Amino acid sequence: MAKKAELLTKAKELGLEVTEKNTISEIEMAIDNAQTAPTDEQTEAVTEEPANDKPAAKAGKRSEKAQKEVSEKLEKEARKDAGDTTPQSDEAESHVKRGAAPKIRPRSERRGKNYRKVAGQVEHSKVYALKDALDLAVKTNPTKFDASVEIHVRLGVDPRQADQNVRATVALPHGSGKTVRIAVFAPEGDHNAAKKAGADIVGDEEFLKQLEKEDLNFDILVATPQFMPRLGKYARLLGPRGLMPNPKSGTVAADVAKAVTEAKAGRVEYRVDKQAIVHVAIGKVSFGADKLHDNASAFFESLKSQKPSGLKVNYVKTTSISTTMGPGIKVDAGIN
Repeated sequence: MAKKAELLTKAKELGLEVTEKNTISEIEMAIDNAQTAPTDEQTEAVTEEPANDKPAAKAGKRSEKAQKEVSEKLEKEARKDAGDTTPQSDEAESHVKRGAAPKIRPRSERRGKNYRKVAGQVEHSKVYALKDALDLAVKTNPTKFDASVEIHVRLGVDPRQADQNVRATVALPHGSGKTVRIAVFAPEGDHNAAKKAGADIVGDEEFLKQLEKEDLNFDILVATPQFMPRLGKYARLLGPRGLMPNPKSGTVAADVAKAVTEAKAGRVEYRVDKQAIVHVAIGKVSFGADKLHDNASAFFESLKSQKPSGLKVNYVKTTSISTTMGPGIKVDAGIN
């Protein structure tokens, strides 16, 4: 009881409203709270203390740097909306990317000097007649070597459809101007006839040994129908290189001598690629415009005959002629 009386006296000195009905623990707690609470002078001192100009970042809140970046971004957007893109301070200017984007030159300006010189003779918006286009192609050859003259035709077919996969051969009246190496895979009885026709390589078992070594020193392979199954083993070797014999290209034939003669005379194969474009070389610049015109006419006649019967859109969309490294010339092929 003495302890409780002592605590009551101390509580009265602190101005606490406690009575004897309160327990000792309650009185002690009230005294402790009164002693730890800030006085009026301390409260006034805290109120009058100036705020820190740079408050420390607290966990879960943005730092001073992040807040500054956000405010600058908002100011920049406000200036942009107002039509003013001038930075308001050196600090803001540092955030602006310096230096203009590099100017991309037109493709024609990035070409070689010789190409630019001859390209000026071609009106790119004009569609030329076939004879005029061939005359211009010969004149605009920028190279010193005897370049090939090529025809590129964009078709309106879908190469994924079997009936629209255009593929054929055409015998060019004046040849292609290329030296063609021909290999013949046929029975021994056809070997002499193939050699007389101009075949460079003729064989049967020996030729298969050559394929085993992947020795493909030929441009065209002619085979007889009965020997074709024996080439199936080498389809992955010959197919991607365009060397696999095919009846559509005239390289699968019972009369190998005739097939070799036609290939040597200038028969070329053409087919539509995945982009529905046909590419074919019709001769060399040295042929002259007249011979090139004969070859081009033969090609267009062949291409016209290959038009799919069920095609409902234009068969030929665009046609252009160019030399190996020369500018393209738009042509009216006269095929719809």
